[in-house]
Parts: sequence; C-alpha cells; structure tokens
Amino acid sequence: MRPFKSVVVSLSIITALAAPGFAATCGNNAGGFNAWKAAFAYEAKAAGVGQRGLDALAQASYATGTIAADRNQKSFKYSLSKFMQVRGADTIVAQGRKRKGQNPGFYQSLERAYGVPAGVLLAIHGMETGFGGFMGNSSVVSAITTLAYDCRRSSFFVPHAIGALKLVDRGAITVNTKGAKHGELGHTQFLPGNALQYGVDGNGDGRVDFYNQADAMASTANFLRRKGWEPGQGYQEGQPNFRVIKQWNAATVYQQAIAIMGARIDG
Repeated sequence: MRPFKSVVVSLSIITALAAPGFAATCGNNAGGFNAWKAAFAYEAKAAGVGQRGLDALAQASYATGTIAADRNQKSFKYSLSKFMQVRGADTIVAQGRKRKGQNPGFYQSLERAYGVPAGVLLAIHGMETGFGGFMGNSSVVSAITTLAYDCRRSSFFVPHAIGALKLVDRGAITVNTKGAKHGELGHTQFLPGNALQYGVDGNGDGRVDFYNQADAMASTANFLRRKGWEPGQGYQEGQPNFRVIKQWNAATVYQQAIAIMGARIDG
C-alpha cells in the first residue's frame, strides 16, 4: 500500500499554528497529520531542531506502510525455535563467523574499546539487515514522525522523531534517507534518538554515518557499553550482560536469539 501523498506544510502555516499552547494532538489516521506537523514543529524548535530539520518535518508524509507494520509484528510472538528458523539463524551464524574471520582486527579493536565481543555485534548486524543486505525502503523521517503522531505509542516515538530531525540538521540523514518501517536506520537499525545519542565515528573520517559499516558497528558497541555492558562477563540468560541485550530490543525471543547466535559465532 502506498503512503498518502502529503501536502507540504509551509513555514507560514507552521508559524501561525505552532504557537505556544497549540499542542500536537495524536491521531489514528492520516486526517490530522498535517495539523500535527504544524504543532509539532513548535515542539521540535523548542527542543533545538534547526531549520533543516523543520523543513524535513514539513516534507514528511503519513506512512501507511509503517502503521500497517506496527499493527502486525507477528514474528515476535513465535517460539524461540520458530523465530530462529524464520530469521535464518544458521545462515547468520555461518556468515558471522566468516566475517569475523575476514576482519579479526576490526572486531578485536571494538572489543578492546567497548568490551563487547564480535559475536554479539555480528548477530545484531545479521539479524537487523542481513549484514547490510537490506537496510529498508521507507523514509526514516516520514516513518518516525508518523509513529510520533500515531496515538498507540506516541510518547515513545516523539523523542526519536526529534532525534531524526536533529540528524537532518547535522547532515547525517536527509528527508529522503531510507530505513526500516519503524524509522530505524543504517546497518544495525538504530532508532533515530539512539543514533543521535550513541553514534560514534568508527572509521575516523570525522563524521558519523550509520550506513557505513564501521561507524554502525562501533556505534552499536558504544550503545551496549553505555547501557551497562560489563567487559569479560557472559551474555546468556541469567548472566550479567543479558540485561543489556534487552536494551537493544524489547522482544524476549529476539534477546534470546542474539545471545545464542552470538555465542555460536564466538565459538
């Protein structure tokens, strides 16, 4: 299903409507999205979003595909064995071992810097995008602002919508950048607010690009370390670092799969 074509909200409308006291009201269909954008522009500006980010917000479209995906996340209801079968765990493990063997120095450097072993990072990379094979075909800005507008989980997604607009300000993404249905971006599918907070320059070129593998993997390791990863400690269920894997994804079967695949990759 194609997203509704949205009318770009002009800056004059934003200025007129997005005044103090004009609250951004959530909705459950496309009907109120443009009015919400106008109000949300004020909130975004108050949160530090600049002109480029506001322009991207004005161009965002209501993402019907995102709403459909948000209402239909069946795979997380599978048993662990079914989930791992559907997600191709054996292939991820085989590819993860191969990639670790091809570039051992890179993964060793990440473990030295952040304490996170290669297996966990490679399991996440494989699970999220098939090691960068498919990073999504939805507009990051449209998807994340649609979820911020949608009443079901608005409070969760609003900070990530602000984060996406700030990433536009920084030049890390544009209004045309593609990601997953829920606005996740790059090799390991960071939500924009997390990308803004935990992104690091992994290849030393002076910028953070989540579509660059080195930056994405270093950022993923940084996220886990700053969420409490304990170097040298285990990460299976019942071990200290399993609670940190929970910070990456809220689904229990996903957490279990990452821990199991990570251990198999690490051997």
